Amino acid sequence: MRLRGLLTKLNGMLSLLNMRRKYPEEAAELKSIITGEFPAGWEKALPTYTPESPGDATRNLSQQNLNALAKVLPGLLGGSADLASSNMTLLKMFGDFQKNTPEERNVRFGVREHGMGAICNGIALHSPGFIPYCATFFVFTDYMRAAMRISALSEAGVIYVMTHDSIGLGEDGPTHQPIEHLASFRAMPNILMLRPADGNETAGSYKVAVLNRKRPSVLALSRQKLPQLPGTSIEGVEKGGYTISDNSSGNKPDVILIGTGSELEIAAKAADELRKEGKAVRVVSFVSWELFDEQSDEYKESVLPAAVTARVSIEAGSTFGWEKIVGAKGKAIGIDRFGASAPAGKIYKEFGITAEAVIAAAKELF
Repeated sequence: MRLRGLLTKLNGMLSLLNMRRKYPEEAAELKSIITGEFPAGWEKALPTYTPESPGDATRNLSQQNLNALAKVLPGLLGGSADLASSNMTLLKMFGDFQKNTPEERNVRFGVREHGMGAICNGIALHSPGFIPYCATFFVFTDYMRAAMRISALSEAGVIYVMTHDSIGLGEDGPTHQPIEHLASFRAMPNILMLRPADGNETAGSYKVAVLNRKRPSVLALSRQKLPQLPGTSIEGVEKGGYTISDNSSGNKPDVILIGTGSELEIAAKAADELRKEGKAVRVVSFVSWELFDEQSDEYKESVLPAAVTARVSIEAGSTFGWEKIVGAKGKAIGIDRFGASAPAGKIYKEFGITAEAVIAAAKELF
């Protein structure tokens, strides 16, 4: 029996050597999928953006990143719950994965969110080099929460691409507008909740998601267009929270404004107005609470100095949990009721998710 096993292993090694000799590209792809060793420099494929780059919804920027990564990561595959054209998850250089086309990478899951998440768990746990992603509207994570929890429990590195991430989705109304969902995933063990604000942060979120093969990642992405903000970076995302602008000195700003996703732009606008009045203002992007928690005490102090209690957060979701970040003396601007049906700009104003609200809250803290 032992001899038979050794012969089988030897034949397998010879077959692999022959494959490498005859089909080097295919052999490299197979090795990557089997071992989980990604091609050197794969992260260089991630697109980068400048403040002059055109603004766009992070769901569209997500598709740019997926298509860039698919060219260099042979194990990347996935799709959506019948919403590919809205979630922007189509890999344009590939066709549909079917029985007769197993080489293709677009998976048509159908309208079955729980099944979609369960399938992706199986793919992720099959081989270390498989990087499955799946997508739907963020609010519909309610239909697949059990599968997502199993991802976290099983250490399956599924990438959950969740678009239409807030009341900013607009006219579909409160049934489609997530409120408590960010807080709920921040509460779930062994899962990364990421809410990028622009192109660089979307790219940074994908880098984090690909590297974390032992825990799933949730990317909450906007429907509405957002500007490419000065100061954002791929490297900053890896820290979870980081400073994008600051006119203070000695790590002693008058106030710290903290935003995530589409609301980071609002925090930046509020900071500009407060600086015109002579205030020292730091703006912090808080993409991922979990990643920030993993940083050193020294780093955390450099971003959120304990002595600065004047802090204002703004996020178009539940304020639950933000007291951990802004402290007992800070203020959290958000939405603690269900949304409404209206265009994004109007609904943000209606619920007080505005630069004016941030400025007013900051002035109460000076």
